[in-house]
Amino acid sequence: MLKYIAYCRKSTDEKEKQVLSIEAQISELQEFANREGLQIVEFITESKTAKTPGREKFQEVLNKIESGEANGIISWHPDRLARNSVDGGKIIYLIDRGKLLDLKFPSFWFDNTPQGKFMLSIAFSQSKYYVDNLSENVKRGNRQKLRNGVLPGKAPVGYLNNPKTRNIDVDPVKSKIIKSAFSYFASGEKSFADVSRFLYKHGVTTSSGKPMHLTRVRKVLTNKFYIGTILFNRELYKGSHKPIISKKLFGRVQKEIHRISKPRKGGYKFPFIGMARCGECGCAVTAEKQTKYYKGTDRTVDYIYYHCTKKKGNCNQMGYLTQKKFDKQLRDMVSDVAIPLPVARNWLSWLEKDKEKETKLADVNISNLKDEINTLDKKQKFLLDNYLDEIIEKQMFKDKKNELFEKRLYLQEEINKIRIEGSTWLEPFRQFIVQAQKNAKIASKKDNFAELRSTALKIGSNLRLHNGQIRANYNLGYNTVKTHGGRLRSATSEAQKSFVVSERGLEPPRSCLHRFLKPARLPVPPLRHVYVFYNKLLI
Repeated sequence: MLKYIAYCRKSTDEKEKQVLSIEAQISELQEFANREGLQIVEFITESKTAKTPGREKFQEVLNKIESGEANGIISWHPDRLARNSVDGGKIIYLIDRGKLLDLKFPSFWFDNTPQGKFMLSIAFSQSKYYVDNLSENVKRGNRQKLRNGVLPGKAPVGYLNNPKTRNIDVDPVKSKIIKSAFSYFASGEKSFADVSRFLYKHGVTTSSGKPMHLTRVRKVLTNKFYIGTILFNRELYKGSHKPIISKKLFGRVQKEIHRISKPRKGGYKFPFIGMARCGECGCAVTAEKQTKYYKGTDRTVDYIYYHCTKKKGNCNQMGYLTQKKFDKQLRDMVSDVAIPLPVARNWLSWLEKDKEKETKLADVNISNLKDEINTLDKKQKFLLDNYLDEIIEKQMFKDKKNELFEKRLYLQEEINKIRIEGSTWLEPFRQFIVQAQKNAKIASKKDNFAELRSTALKIGSNLRLHNGQIRANYNLGYNTVKTHGGRLRSATSEAQKSFVVSERGLEPPRSCLHRFLKPARLPVPPLRHVYVFYNKLLI
């Protein structure tokens, strides 16, 4: 009497939900075996797709057939056994060798004859065709979703899949938590574990109610979906969903991730590591901790020193800069570009007046940006033509396409800002005034290393350590506050405007705002109030 192994399989693929469950298959096969008088020696079940080889349980069935433990297989349908040419060929080859004597299916006829094997191979081929066709249909559907700006698949945390509209909506609760997590991490000196605990504390967990794994936290913090962009199959697409994170905040988070991507060994975190390079050879400035024992007082004191790594060899910098002196020089740097609160209030007041005038130039500004977008579209079309003509490789096409896409997205965001605010330079300059007003308070605080670090990097670039001194190139705006800040801080509130007017006049050069906001695209408006201060600050 033939001995049969009953094989039941249910794919995890969502497209196969119409297939009977494993429990239902077992019941059907038991009834079928009883009705046909077949002996089932074992039931083997598996939840895995059959479109690719490599199923462990299926291979176990073949091994039992090969060893003679059974010589027949019962399954619901041939597509439960194989949906790829490799596994289907293994079944037919076992029949040819006489190891597999019979196959039984409640919904398919098979006879161990040339005609029966031919029909079985057709059934396997049909199953493979179904999978291949289904894959193409899914890919075509995904491409259409991406054209519509919809992410194929499950929305990331902070968003919800809307089954009615088939779009992705903002989760009103979790979106706020995700935004807070981005701000929390961007503040500095926070790890992925800190963010995981922050999310867990506010109710954002895994499906099992546990804190997010650090790998998933990193994926959340690097997911461009939160700024309105879809990354699918290594290509960027513009999403139709509402962004919940600003590009500026997202950029700050990416810089922080890059900074901590290679953590130092040991438990101590040097607060100013990675900020500066050697002013002579250009190598990175590193830090080390030295412990000194004072015999007279029977105590030990830790000292932290910053110095050049000297990896290039030729460097004459022999001095060390203590962390205390490093901290003081940074605080002096921040304090030197602070402006008084009355000055900041006056500038903000004049800025609001100029905002009204600036809105009149919105059409001209938008037209300039649209011209740049048209230029990028031509470049993208030229890139696609070269790819289709096989002049450039696929990976190069994707990389360049993503680069052009991000530039176009930036220009479109600039247009949207102009339509809402009147011009793109108003908000950055407002932030400049607010930050300059905060600098004095930041410089006077104690042990606020993370805040001091981030502020110093906003103020200056290309920080260098040379002969025990920290030097920097002050960013636009701050360089003039550094030069003329003393006179400005000593001027009274009433004399601020006349002070600047007497220095430069009412009509400053048209390049001053352009030098403040690089890359400069927008025409300079003929302003009178804050515009004069721009001239003083930026020239």
